Amino acid sequence: MARLAQTAGLTDIQQEILSTVRDFVDKEIIPVATELEHRDEYPQQIVDGLKELGLFGLMIPEEYGGLGESLLTYALCVEEIARGWMSVSGIINTHFIVAYMLKQHGTQEQKDHYLPRMAAGDIRGAFSMSEPGLGSDVSAITSKAVRDGDEYVLNGQKMWLTNGGTSSLVAVLVRSDEGHPEGTAPHKSMTTFLIEKEPGFGEVRPGLTIPGKIDKMGYKGVDTTELIMDGLRLPADRVLGGVTGRGFYQMMDGVEVGRVNVAARGCGVAQRAFELGVQYAQQRHTFGKPIAQHQAIQFKLAEMATKVEAAHAMMVNAARKKDSGERNDLEAGMAKYLASEYCKEVVEDAFRIHGGYGFSKEYEIERLYREAPMLLIGEGTAEIQKMIIGRRLLEEYRFQG
Repeated sequence: MARLAQTAGLTDIQQEILSTVRDFVDKEIIPVATELEHRDEYPQQIVDGLKELGLFGLMIPEEYGGLGESLLTYALCVEEIARGWMSVSGIINTHFIVAYMLKQHGTQEQKDHYLPRMAAGDIRGAFSMSEPGLGSDVSAITSKAVRDGDEYVLNGQKMWLTNGGTSSLVAVLVRSDEGHPEGTAPHKSMTTFLIEKEPGFGEVRPGLTIPGKIDKMGYKGVDTTELIMDGLRLPADRVLGGVTGRGFYQMMDGVEVGRVNVAARGCGVAQRAFELGVQYAQQRHTFGKPIAQHQAIQFKLAEMATKVEAAHAMMVNAARKKDSGERNDLEAGMAKYLASEYCKEVVEDAFRIHGGYGFSKEYEIERLYREAPMLLIGEGTAEIQKMIIGRRLLEEYRFQG
């Protein structure tokens, strides 16, 4: 029988890339993921392996040293990596969002300066919108940049930076009122700044502090941090695209890529949960036969597999829509919403199949059970996705009466 979640119409190059990534996941990630996760240890050896494979440059154009592949190829690679350990997919996701924003919106000088080193994995990216009191209301950002001669001075506190400590380039969204009079719509007075810093914690450059890792229920290994700007000075050429007031649109463009990524992560984690569940169901015996032969378990496996297939199909559709150059916020929102919800349900069903053993840290499903909830909130909650979907549907099906 073929594996679940196969993708039709892939090129030979795409199939070769996916095969290479799948082998790497099976040999280098799955055997060590649970142990590293329990220690909350950054997977440096795995990251070095991804760098050798060229995955940090997967979507960066060839002219900058990358592989120039599509969002679909990237999403399918993320699906495979998340199947091994979701935290590793988070390490490359924020990197790719920053690289994508640079490719789409950066000045030529910014592209020439950053993209070759990002493709090589020598610069690792992170991005930041959220703040401690912000939640999903991006318009409420209070972090601010004020012009001072040829520089900007940034002040404020950001929250939930994936790769906040290990990154060396952070794209940060702040409010900048320069050229935007009072009363301007909030989303038109925001600017994205590119901040270079030293990897690590504490004061990583004058005026910029990464306090330390946030202790989390799951999604361990990858560092999640705050970012504090206190008189941080940046030259004017660190404004993404060179013009203030465009940051909101730049970030939203990047987040659409991020939502496809979260959908891909949900697909990968759900696939792994199904694999663990169907395997355990054939090994565990009750009442004289494998539990897989009990109708109740077969029904559960059938539902799990169907959800894996459906989520994968929606994720692929959203990636292909973005690759075609079309607006994909509807498809990305649907894919992210469905894949994250189905992932939670598939993981819980696999957990139930394991019975009491699923509660033991010796079994991999315990880790997945703690990881799946992050997908329900990452890159926008289910409620935010439904708002996006609803608004776009009303645009497409506007009543003309």
